[in-house]
Amino acid sequence: MTGRVEGRVAVVTGGCSGIGLASVHRLAAEGAHVVIGDVDDARGPEVATAVNGTYRRTDVTDPDDVSALFATAKQAYGSVDIAFNNAGISPPEDDSILTTDLAAWRRVQEVNLTSVYLCCKAALPYMLEQERGSIINTASFVAVMGAATSQISYSASKGGVLSMSRELGVQFARQGVRVNALCPGPVNTPLLRELFASDPERAARRLVHVPLGRFAEPSEIANAVLFLASDESSFITANTFLVDGGISGAYVTPL
Repeated sequence: MTGRVEGRVAVVTGGCSGIGLASVHRLAAEGAHVVIGDVDDARGPEVATAVNGTYRRTDVTDPDDVSALFATAKQAYGSVDIAFNNAGISPPEDDSILTTDLAAWRRVQEVNLTSVYLCCKAALPYMLEQERGSIINTASFVAVMGAATSQISYSASKGGVLSMSRELGVQFARQGVRVNALCPGPVNTPLLRELFASDPERAARRLVHVPLGRFAEPSEIANAVLFLASDESSFITANTFLVDGGISGAYVTPL
């Protein structure tokens, strides 16, 4: 099957690497016009050119930048049909609550949670006017269970994304807008590879709990994004959409 989002307009934040980049390519391959919001000015135009899309530099913590990103999609392509609010960070200074300072806590909350609030707030007026749309917010498996490696602000921020997505999914369901929280397990992204390089023991503790015995590839998460963006998921909203290799369902993982 091809053309599953043919002619639709998708906005993807954090679209220059990892899950975001894989999703940009997957959505474009299925016919979407893609608008990429990121702060990577070196890669952004190149990514946009590769998918015949549009790049706009966007600080997702800045309300004006976020509003301009979605306005760009509307002006360039005529609608806003899909919002994949994916930008996020997981810095090393976000660790145990005993060692994570307030500045680190606030920075992660701003990028991971407040940005999703801003993106939803910007996307919804377009979708409500159209009476259709799919919002996909990147949460995490740590939104539904404790993390094996402490990252207190990250875990809290993703719990907030999950809760907000459920509320919005319920609130706007009868107005044609679906909102779902995508909850990946550990994914083989540059961020995870950097963790392996800097702290192999900490990174390995993540893998031991995954029943499938490996990390997800970004393309596997992008397939879930495509499903949630397409009409194939037309009866799914306010959902905790786990793509985690079984980690959230495991009591004890055999070695």
